[in-house]
Amino acid sequence: MADNQKHLTPREIVAELDKYIIGQNDAKKQVAIALRNRWRRMNSADDMRQEIVPNNILMIGATGVGKTEIARRLAKIADAPFTKVEASKFTEVGYVGRDVESMVRDLVEQAINMVKASKRETVQERATEIVEEIILDALIPPVRDASAQNSFTGFTMDVTPDETSSMSKDDQELNEKTRDRFREKIRNGEMDERKIEINISQNGMGNVGMVGPGMDEMAMMNIQEMINGMLPKKSKKRKVTIAEARKILLEEEVNKLIDMDEVKEEALKKAENTGMIFIDEIDKIARGSSGGSGPDVSREGVQRDLLPIVEGSSINTKYGVLKSDHILFVAAGAFHVSKPSDLIPELQGRFPIRVELSSLTKEDFYQILKEPKNALTKQYEAMLHAEGVSLAFQDDALEQLAEMAYQINLEVENIGARRLHTVMSHLLNDFLFDVPDVIGPNAKILVTKDMVQEKLAGLVQDKDLSQFIL
Repeated sequence: MADNQKHLTPREIVAELDKYIIGQNDAKKQVAIALRNRWRRMNSADDMRQEIVPNNILMIGATGVGKTEIARRLAKIADAPFTKVEASKFTEVGYVGRDVESMVRDLVEQAINMVKASKRETVQERATEIVEEIILDALIPPVRDASAQNSFTGFTMDVTPDETSSMSKDDQELNEKTRDRFREKIRNGEMDERKIEINISQNGMGNVGMVGPGMDEMAMMNIQEMINGMLPKKSKKRKVTIAEARKILLEEEVNKLIDMDEVKEEALKKAENTGMIFIDEIDKIARGSSGGSGPDVSREGVQRDLLPIVEGSSINTKYGVLKSDHILFVAAGAFHVSKPSDLIPELQGRFPIRVELSSLTKEDFYQILKEPKNALTKQYEAMLHAEGVSLAFQDDALEQLAEMAYQINLEVENIGARRLHTVMSHLLNDFLFDVPDVIGPNAKILVTKDMVQEKLAGLVQDKDLSQFIL
């Protein structure tokens, strides 16, 4: 975990979640304890560290009540690798589709990206210096290296050793002064539009399509890596602006300076000890009421494939073997048709913490519109502010929006807080369309209760509402 976040107490974690999620206090409490327990395990005695296993969580609640958002925000607070998967997308081993181990490979990819981003910060300054010299050498080749191929760019000057030795000290000093002036111009962005020719490294060949019996995703990745490793790197000359060259070369130099073996080792450790996998729609793979035939058989197969990963096993990834023993699994489902006891007993046992999320009330909708840092009202205000238009909401207008969203959820399918997207879009679409052609910059839009009632009257009266259901 990040240094500024690893000491958060469970109460502080809940306080952070409160900034984005309204209500669901029991769920917040449970995930806060689970997160703090990870830090406690990492700081426990060596002989006990491997024995302490995470208490995986099963969240039960209707769509739109905050299950996914809780897990996503928790991962950000923890600065941990996080991946979200839908259980309904998986197929049993032996069937065409996505195998359950792919979620662990996705988690490792996230960990790799996080560690690379962290390492990038440490080498950024050095890489920037190197790129600056490459660009400078393309513009004003240094006199001292005129007889040899430049180590950065591969540029060769048509100057013989005798000519180089005959160059006066004054010529070298003039060259240095010219380079210093151009270096300053490059740093200030004065030459960003000037074009230069650079060498760009490329792989020997692109992705190779593989077709064959029994060829799974992991085998294809390994073959691709092997082929790319065997083929020599090629370089290609491109003429680009200095601004483009800076971006392209910076990425190349950063990758050269980062030790990928170190990144892989650190990422695997990070994924193993702090990784989180959110398995949504787990109720879709539970056995329903149709008996023991048809698709239920396949669903049970997915559960059995999932079981060893949640219990703890070693999974091959292209970066190495990962042990899933200490990954935190958070599963969620609405369980409208099925119930948690319809999952196979072994899998039920791997999710000992169960939390039921309550349906959202009118008051919750009002708070969701007003309080969170990422509230929908604030998002629309930010979008119109980009056009120079001011948007504001009266308090009774927010209460009316909350009331209407709640009523629509009662009369049609309950989609939780996602219904607020429906009413807000219906309310503001005309304004979004008219800006900036009809409503110009510096305009002010004030949303009142009367405006809400007028624009959404038809939406509430229409009992079908099929066109508005998300």
